[in-house]
Amino acid sequence: MCKGLSHLPSSCLEKANKMRVKLSHLAETPQKYKVQDGKGVQDLETLLTSKSGLQAFQEFLRSEYSEENLKFWLACEAYRGAPSKTKANSICSQFITADAPQEVNLDAETREALLSVMDSVCADTFSTAQRRIYALMAKDSFPRFLRSTQYSHVIKAF
Repeated sequence: MCKGLSHLPSSCLEKANKMRVKLSHLAETPQKYKVQDGKGVQDLETLLTSKSGLQAFQEFLRSEYSEENLKFWLACEAYRGAPSKTKANSICSQFITADAPQEVNLDAETREALLSVMDSVCADTFSTAQRRIYALMAKDSFPRFLRSTQYSHVIKAF
């Protein structure tokens, strides 16, 4: 008879939880969706490179009160093009720190790792956090967007 997880030593449970957090990025594969009118495969990356697609997606996220994820992703893209300590600190205070005005949903390990390197920033400082937020949008917001009225505007633009 199975006794469940409650009978495992707490050290095993803690190690398993840490391993789950470290390996969670492996499951973060952006999904692709077929465009309804047969124009081809549409994914989040393609949407974000289209001006009208980006605008419609942003409008959708704003209506769901989750626009901070896209704003963070865009800020990271801009930062990667011209990294500076000032920009890095601004992104952290806007999106990363506890009680930030537009705090994004990052796991504690990613957040702590990011905050620990803020003294020596480089172009890739936000890469891990940006990938996590992208994966979150791809798995959560993007599928809902595909079922939204804003999506019909994107199809017309392609």
